[in-house]
Amino acid sequence: MSSPSKRREMDLMKLMMSDYKVEMINDGMQEFYVEFHGPKDSPYQGGVWKIRVELPDAYPYKSPSIGFINKIYHPNVDEMSGSVCLDVINQTWSPMFDLVNVFEVFLPQLLLYPNPSDPLNGEAAALMMRDRSTYDLRVKASSLVQHLLCQPDFCISN
Repeated sequence: MSSPSKRREMDLMKLMMSDYKVEMINDGMQEFYVEFHGPKDSPYQGGVWKIRVELPDAYPYKSPSIGFINKIYHPNVDEMSGSVCLDVINQTWSPMFDLVNVFEVFLPQLLLYPNPSDPLNGEAAALMMRDRSTYDLRVKASSLVQHLLCQPDFCISN
């Protein structure tokens, strides 16, 4: 790929063609929202989240910024800002990765395998380590709320 802007355009088109609902924030291709569904066979199944993606000028050589707009109960997501603590995005990003990897591999893996020893949400981490079944119930209840708030063509940020 000859330039970061062409790669950005190609990755965004690939994401849209993978049946993700993408909503551009501005006229450019650097900021947008993606509708993300919780992975099957997890306490997040049924939940729908609006993810804000910002692509830096140096993308794909520099990682995208990823954040949840509506609330998610998870040890590695900051409850107030929606920031995500994920090594592959924050530290070990490679230009070999693309946006489809983020939404089909990295975020589902984050939800399937939380890391309570490196929390951004201390309460969720403590509950997960202390009482996994209560944690799972809290996640399921939160996911149901997000499903109800995010209906087709309309997602309420809470």
